[in-house]
Amino acid sequence: MEPLSVLQSREKSQITRLTRNSKIFKTIIKAIQDKKGEHIISLDLRKIPEASADFFIVCEASSTTQVKAICDFVEHEVKEKCGEAPYKHEGRQALQWVLIDYVNVVVHVMHPEARKFYKLEEMWSDAASQLHDL
Repeated sequence: MEPLSVLQSREKSQITRLTRNSKIFKTIIKAIQDKKGEHIISLDLRKIPEASADFFIVCEASSTTQVKAICDFVEHEVKEKCGEAPYKHEGRQALQWVLIDYVNVVVHVMHPEARKFYKLEEMWSDAASQLHDL
């Protein structure tokens, strides 16, 4: 039986970290832009030990119809171009804040009021941020 330290180092070496140049990252940003998502920002969480993902991508949509359209298109494009389905998604009933979890990157599509209320960018203010508006 191998010591625990050997197993832990083996697990860490097999983890691939995303970058802003990763195909899934670029596909998500482009899909949001194509559906006219507004105030698109990515938060780089890789240097934050408590973070559950490498990146958060946050955008807003002016109506529940647009929230749904953005979410549907992101999922379609990522499946089509990257071959990945989301691990999980939340918020599809109310369509105020929909979260699409691809494990290393989490997409947050928010109605403006929900975005102002939850202030994700402030909560993760230690993360490096980048705007992606057209």
